[in-house]
Amino acid sequence: MTGEQRPLGLLLFGVFVAITLAITAWVSRNRHGSAEEFYAGRRLFSPMENGFAIAGDYLSAASFLGVTGLVALCGYDGLLYAVGFLVAWLVVLFFVAEPVRNCGRFTLADVVAARMGQRPVRIAAGTSSVTVSVLYLVAQMVGAGSLVALLLGDTGTAARAWAVIAVGTLMVVYVAFGGMRATTWIQIVKAVLLLGCTMVLTTLVLVRFHGDLDALLRTAAERSGHGAAFLAPGLKYGGSWSARIDFISLGLALVLGTAGLPHILSRFYTVPTARAARRSVVWSVGLIGGFYLMTVVLGLGAAALVGPEAVRGSNAAGNTAVPLLALRLGGGAESTGGTVLFAVVGAVAFATILVVVVGLTLASSAAVAHDLYASLRRRRAGPRSEVAVARAAAVGIGVVAIALGLLARDLNVAFLVGLAFAVSASANLPVLMYSLFWRGFTTRGAVWAVYGGLVPALGLVLLSSVVSGSPESLFPAIDFQYFPLQNPGIVSIPLGFLAGWLGTVTSAEPADEARHAETEVRSLTGAGAA
Repeated sequence: MTGEQRPLGLLLFGVFVAITLAITAWVSRNRHGSAEEFYAGRRLFSPMENGFAIAGDYLSAASFLGVTGLVALCGYDGLLYAVGFLVAWLVVLFFVAEPVRNCGRFTLADVVAARMGQRPVRIAAGTSSVTVSVLYLVAQMVGAGSLVALLLGDTGTAARAWAVIAVGTLMVVYVAFGGMRATTWIQIVKAVLLLGCTMVLTTLVLVRFHGDLDALLRTAAERSGHGAAFLAPGLKYGGSWSARIDFISLGLALVLGTAGLPHILSRFYTVPTARAARRSVVWSVGLIGGFYLMTVVLGLGAAALVGPEAVRGSNAAGNTAVPLLALRLGGGAESTGGTVLFAVVGAVAFATILVVVVGLTLASSAAVAHDLYASLRRRRAGPRSEVAVARAAAVGIGVVAIALGLLARDLNVAFLVGLAFAVSASANLPVLMYSLFWRGFTTRGAVWAVYGGLVPALGLVLLSSVVSGSPESLFPAIDFQYFPLQNPGIVSIPLGFLAGWLGTVTSAEPADEARHAETEVRSLTGAGAA
């Protein structure tokens, strides 16, 4: 970023931070300190408001920066992320939204524990929720580091480190003082800004090619250096058998993982009824679907107008393709239009990262306080002490996310989110589906389902090239790579379902038919829901 662009970009981001801090301060002055207010915003949001908030929570750095970068660098294979992120919402709409709203109060563990032994199930589900949230947080931190390095014109590690620390500090402030109400309004503001910015960029790309999508595709393929292979499957996930299986594994993780994401599930508790939760998902599907269609155009536009070499030169993983595209569309680095557009996109992208980490931090701190702390100290844990623990947990989670974000700073953010989705689909989805739809499911089955998916998913990632054995690994100097795939979903997701089944059929404790019937009636009708 040049000297003219830098102040404008920082000013725009500063304005966004000031507005969101004002929202947080206003909410904190009117809060009552109850658990329902901190976790669910007193369930006062309309379906449209919650739909925009869901879109703001879901459309992360992986979407705006990572997916666009992968399309620009890998062509057709990069589309898998956009398709997977979108199709996943059909699973949420048809199987998850209404039953979760009817059966739970604040977290995933509420749904499972409605008919199981409280303590072991809450500890298992809480542990899994925190793990998924932290993995997702790491991706956002990496995106923040890459973006700020570009904005400041400093590609060194110091700029990235300070960016990660700044984002981590702000997210703790938002969560600790604002809770769910402030988080929701911040997410709505961010969704409007992100969708508006994406629409402007998409329109400019299409105008540049006179609305001719065929010309856009041809130019992108020519500039990519791969020719027709850029528009065909296999550029990233082709060739060897392991790469093709990795492609399938990633697709499974993306499609199934959304239904188990803690920060998405918690959004269904912010509306008054299950019908409102379903309508929220309909709103969010429309917004998210439109956004991902536009990211495909932006990725192809970056390949055609910026070129993969320039994208890789700025960031090897492609995380800065959108800001570079904005600079080119505005007229170049020395033009006023390029300066303004680049600064706006950089500020919106940074705001995107900041808002998503706030939602993730709130969900993970709720899991720590409402599930882990309240389970271990249930008799003495009142609502106010639980909220105090949640605020303290936000600080601890922020520290962990900052440290891991600094460690994984050179990985693509969409790729990192794919790992979080794999863990979510392996550990959270099986226990959620079994709890809602299997009459004979038991407490042992629930605990085994969580750990049976969580432990293999994490273990396989540790033994893959993500951690060691290749120049792109977290630890490239050492090699303990034994698992050939980068995404463990194709192995760990079936293991999670299998473990839940084995735990149930080998359980000496029979399933509680009465509690299941009660849960089934509540999930379908909403009778007795909080």
